[in-house]
Amino acid sequence: MDLAYIPSPSTGVIYLGPIPLRGYALCIIIGVFVAVWYGNKRWIARGGRSGTVADIAVWAVPFGLVGGRLYHVVTDYQLYFGEGKNWVDAFKIWEGGLGIWGAIALGAVGAWIGCRRRGIPLPAYADAVAPGIVLAQAIGRWGNWFNQELYGKPTDLPWALKITEADNRVGGLYHPTFLYESLWCVGVALLVVWADRRFRLGHGRAFALYVAAYCAGRAWIEYMRVDEAHHILGVRLNVWTALIVFLLAVTYIVVSARLRPGREEIVEPGAVEAAPAKEEAAEKAEASETDDAPSEAAASGSEDAATDADAEGNGAEAAKQS
Repeated sequence: MDLAYIPSPSTGVIYLGPIPLRGYALCIIIGVFVAVWYGNKRWIARGGRSGTVADIAVWAVPFGLVGGRLYHVVTDYQLYFGEGKNWVDAFKIWEGGLGIWGAIALGAVGAWIGCRRRGIPLPAYADAVAPGIVLAQAIGRWGNWFNQELYGKPTDLPWALKITEADNRVGGLYHPTFLYESLWCVGVALLVVWADRRFRLGHGRAFALYVAAYCAGRAWIEYMRVDEAHHILGVRLNVWTALIVFLLAVTYIVVSARLRPGREEIVEPGAVEAAPAKEEAAEKAEASETDDAPSEAAASGSEDAATDADAEGNGAEAAKQS
């Protein structure tokens, strides 16, 4: 008898009247909002304008969703093509299936387009949004919980995940790899924020640190999974991907630190130009208030003098009448 385990949702869809609200899609949407919100705070702290992160996200998010889906479909093509399969299912993104590698790669292309339109260096933007992106991944992984997918090997640990029987899975208790990855992503976000403050990472190095740290965790988490996957030399494809991307990210950090040490002084030229204008406007307003003060005092003095004169006139008239 199992005394403790993590239950899976009985359904991944909640209906608001006739409108289906899917848990997987909801987690993705919440993750995007968190990434944009936190990225905006970090961008402003680096000297950028409020709203710039959201403007560029309009390009990055759609590209990222397409890239994530493409990576999943290409690497798991057997799920959608071949005998007994329906290729239309490849477009049903709400049923799960987003590859983070494709999402980041094509999302970076979208961000690059948005940055070029605003005259902003992509590495600086990437550094600002890196912790938000990995937090979005932490939230998005809970979408796999709603869909009862991406679990690990069987286990009897108290935090085992209970999977119900279905056509494409065997019921039982398994390692909750979605939870492991979610917690790992939160830890990566904290690491990047700390390292960024401690070492003032710039020129894309905060983003590269996020990539390297995520890949390190993804490699051992991927090793625990039991879902179908392609293997190369007996190792899952995503493990090889994590290893290669990890090495590329570490190499970038080392080379970038030597070629371009420090952090960018200006991340958004327009924001720098706007700051002196605001200060100048504030100084003019302050000067105007100072100039108005003597005038008000003079006007007040004139009113007092007029009041005294009226009083004297009234006194003289009273004397004549007496």
